[in-house]
Amino acid sequence: YDATFAATACAAGIEVILIGDSLGMVLQGHDSTLPVTIDDMAYHTAAVKRGNKGALILSDLSFMSAATLEQTYQSCAKLMQAGAHMIKLEGGAWLAETVSLLAERGIPSCVHLGLTPQSVNVFGGYKVQGRGEEQAQKMLDEALALEQAGAALLLLECVPSELAARISRAVRIPVIGIGAGPETDGQVLVLHDMLGLSLSGHTPKFVRNFMQGQSSIVDAISLYTRSVKDQSFPAPEHEFSA
Repeated sequence: YDATFAATACAAGIEVILIGDSLGMVLQGHDSTLPVTIDDMAYHTAAVKRGNKGALILSDLSFMSAATLEQTYQSCAKLMQAGAHMIKLEGGAWLAETVSLLAERGIPSCVHLGLTPQSVNVFGGYKVQGRGEEQAQKMLDEALALEQAGAALLLLECVPSELAARISRAVRIPVIGIGAGPETDGQVLVLHDMLGLSLSGHTPKFVRNFMQGQSSIVDAISLYTRSVKDQSFPAPEHEFSA
């Protein structure tokens, strides 16, 4: 979320930096991501850009910053001008037209499926998504539709490992997982979570504290990088079943 940690992450071998609206919880102290504004996202994107040493910068569209197509264009322009290389949107197949129009205008997009925190009030809490064949098939169909529309990347959060593997095999674009098992093309964690920092004291099931046993933050992030690449993380205890 800032220049110093961006430079630190790059030194540890991180290839993609996501500036997530999770900053509302870990930096601002809110109990959800909903209060975060597009100006907040642009501010932190610009800070990360100044510390970045070659990683791809992916930045979130905040809650209700893409309520209309015109607003979506304006929000994306603000983030791209701040330094983002790609924009992340939360949603489903209903975003297909938006994704297509963004691609036509030179704005690569990542679509976030599964547990989408901006919809926490619809889900009734932070719950695993895609359990049961009907939900699983719907998510697979959405992934295929979004790929067809021009999405450059998919992010799956809190979905059964079997479903994440199924989606990863079905699409040709990269799939990144968080709480989605080991068979996606990459992994993401909230920086503060993987360093063992938590305001609430709650550690999600899919998180490992990489700071344990390490002497520096660079060492901890380097361990995370190696563990993802050698597929020792996520381990079975970090997975969700169908």
